[in-house]
Amino acid sequence: MKIRKIQVARGVHWIEVPEADLRVLCGCPADSVKHLIKRGLIVPQEVQGVPCETGPNAILLSDLMLQNGEFANLAEFPVLQMLYRQGLLIPNHPNATGDKPILIGLAEQVNAQMQYIYRGNYGLVSKEEIMETGFTEAEAEEMMRLKLKFAFGSIRPTSELLASCVVPDGDPVEVKGGVTVRRLATNVFEFAIGDETATVDLNLSPGEKFEAAYPLGFGKFERDYFSVIHSGEGDGWDPNRPSMASVLVFQGKTYLVDAGPNLNYSLNALGISIDEIEGLFHTHAHDDHFAGITTLMRAGHRIKYYATPLVRATVEKKLGALLSMEEERFADFFDIHDLTFDEWSDIDGLEVMPLGSPHPVETNIFVFRTLWADGYRSYAHFADIVSLEVLERMVTDKADEPGLTRDAFERTVADYKVATDVKKLDIGGGMIHGAAVDFRDDPSTKILLAHKSEDLTPAEKEIGSSATFGAGDVLISGTSDFLRRRAWRYIASHFPGAPMHHMRTLLNHDIADVNPGVIVLREGEVPENVFIILNGAMEKIRTKDDFLSVQSAGAVIGELPALKEEAAAYTYRAATFVQALKIPVTLYREIVKRNGLLEKIVETSGVRFFLESTGLFGESVPAAMLTNIVSQAEVRKFKAGDTIGCQDLQVLNLVRSGTVERSVGSEVIDVLGPRDFFGEEGAVFRIPCLYHLKVLEDTEVYQIPGDLADEVPIVRWKLLESYLKRATRIIHAGNENEVFVWREAFGIEVLKMDTHHKRLFEIANGITEILRSKGDPISLGKAMDALVEYTHYHFEAEEALMEQYGYPDTEAHKKAHARLVKQVTDYRRAIADGDVPDVSAFRLFFDDWLVKHILSEDRKYGAFLNSRGVF
Repeated sequence: MKIRKIQVARGVHWIEVPEADLRVLCGCPADSVKHLIKRGLIVPQEVQGVPCETGPNAILLSDLMLQNGEFANLAEFPVLQMLYRQGLLIPNHPNATGDKPILIGLAEQVNAQMQYIYRGNYGLVSKEEIMETGFTEAEAEEMMRLKLKFAFGSIRPTSELLASCVVPDGDPVEVKGGVTVRRLATNVFEFAIGDETATVDLNLSPGEKFEAAYPLGFGKFERDYFSVIHSGEGDGWDPNRPSMASVLVFQGKTYLVDAGPNLNYSLNALGISIDEIEGLFHTHAHDDHFAGITTLMRAGHRIKYYATPLVRATVEKKLGALLSMEEERFADFFDIHDLTFDEWSDIDGLEVMPLGSPHPVETNIFVFRTLWADGYRSYAHFADIVSLEVLERMVTDKADEPGLTRDAFERTVADYKVATDVKKLDIGGGMIHGAAVDFRDDPSTKILLAHKSEDLTPAEKEIGSSATFGAGDVLISGTSDFLRRRAWRYIASHFPGAPMHHMRTLLNHDIADVNPGVIVLREGEVPENVFIILNGAMEKIRTKDDFLSVQSAGAVIGELPALKEEAAAYTYRAATFVQALKIPVTLYREIVKRNGLLEKIVETSGVRFFLESTGLFGESVPAAMLTNIVSQAEVRKFKAGDTIGCQDLQVLNLVRSGTVERSVGSEVIDVLGPRDFFGEEGAVFRIPCLYHLKVLEDTEVYQIPGDLADEVPIVRWKLLESYLKRATRIIHAGNENEVFVWREAFGIEVLKMDTHHKRLFEIANGITEILRSKGDPISLGKAMDALVEYTHYHFEAEEALMEQYGYPDTEAHKKAHARLVKQVTDYRRAIADGDVPDVSAFRLFFDDWLVKHILSEDRKYGAFLNSRGVF
């Protein structure tokens, strides 16, 4: 047997071919390295007397960047393990033979990972990028000197560190030593050597999640006036604990400090639902503090994002690389609140000050405080920091060499020594993490040591304490009933305009504590009580439809069957510790009647019931928002054989009954049935008529304005995931005579520009579909308007980069842009005047207009930016 295959975890496999010296990590969701350690596939060893580790030397990437809402490709830590812990990049290490780790997969996924790892290694890569966040040129130069010191003198493209193996459709390609891989279907791959094969399927089933490497159990905590809950004490290599993080509770509001891997798993273990999160304080963009950010993007409201613009810029660029998304789209999912280094910001009484911390990527650590009887109560969260011994070795007086000044070193020492009531420290050691010894004489009342995978040494135990998962430090105990206040907000939003005494009547009931796993309402039962979830999460289940979603804080359980006096259609089961306001059905129904809401709720119950049964709207959509969506949803009916026109694709469509075939060119993409959706390309992403939709049988849909769907982050996120998945299929299934297919050769290796170019290709495919199906002139006009508008947006962004980096041929490039804008504007005007091209004529125009520009002028421009460290 030549090929050894192991299932490591859900969605993660191991392929090993000893005779080819090939070890492939297949699939790399968050914490893949921890799974390999747990399975004994990464173990300590010695090579020629040098301590190091075993592990993979290649990574097979998922075709899909996202699976069931989570990142499927996070190769940063597996790559770091290969380069540094195995020793492949360490000078004079016996494993540094010159062989590079290999990334295997689709060209766009390989390229996206190269860009994301590049940002994970370096963060911002030039003084110009740093200056964009508000620093002076002198300050940016000082920061770059320190960054270059961490980077051993130079910022290197990821292609110098990693090899790539692009896998086309159908044809096998050699990975190493005679081992080949070929794609059998989306996310299904076959490895072969000689006549032996092994198949790997990286797909998750609907509803499946990538799993954590460590068990956490369940716990609950009191929401005090000001407290810190310790939700992570390990690091990216610790297989038994979550990475360093904390939960801050202040005046009934819940904030996170960092968003590490498996964030949703950690929050569930603590009994916290995503929709309870008020904000995220973010230290930096390394995966062990960043990988959980998709969890927060799946909330029912825009969670507040707190960091300095310097850190935010790094996060936006890294996330944009992962998703091939414009950096500006970050604000679609978060409510951004920029903080200023070394200044206090008051957030409704919770004061926070970010401090700069030397690190390979841009990092701010935090000090929190609030006013109390004898002054302040305070908490410091210091991740990631550097040992003062290492940092002092970086000090140099020479302005032309990498390092930091003596003044910068002394400022950092002073920042690290700030006195607080509780201070949580990174003591991970090595070149880029802290050391406990630096805090032996720290004036803080309590020191907590974290960000380390090994046990504390006796010397470290003398300096600081440790914390178990879910343990807390109460800085100010609470006397207010924050749960009742939260219940009041939820009742007020659910009963708009109701008199105060009615809301008080509802509020004056017991708050039930529900243990994990307990069923509060079973399918087929008539409810006796209505539950308003105050914290925690409940699962909503109906197995006959293969339906499962999660209901979080603010959701009302049992309302419709209670008001209609009928049996429940779903089973509700506590997924975590839950606290919920428990209101008798008879009273709830009477209050609804007296406020004149019963008829309206019952009238719209069919639409609400349907929306709640869909995967798109059945999870974490705030009750008030869902009510607004229900009120604006309109019914549209189609007959079998109809083609759904572009006008109907400017809104989001949810199929209530019937079936619709979706295709691009002659390629059938999928067939949509009840609870599926279509039209998000035009309604939300402003790419009209990208697909041809044919009605196979009489079909009824609910149509919803796109701006309503766009306001709910979890809905937008699900639409984005679906859109990206479908775009991948088009690129790799497309008949190139019918659709514009983005090819690797078109890339100029500048992420922002390549993302823009891809969007222009998508708009062009939408125009092609309208022309092919002989769509109406209004839809064609809107599609051409989208092409013109996005062309302006793209060229403005490109010219801003030119000026920022001093591109020598700026004027010539601007003239080329002006010419291209005129061409597409004239083309748009000719179409408006009735000169409508056929598909072939439009293809010729687009190839001549944009593709040639990319392959000529933009190639030179991209090479220049690459030489300046922009990728």
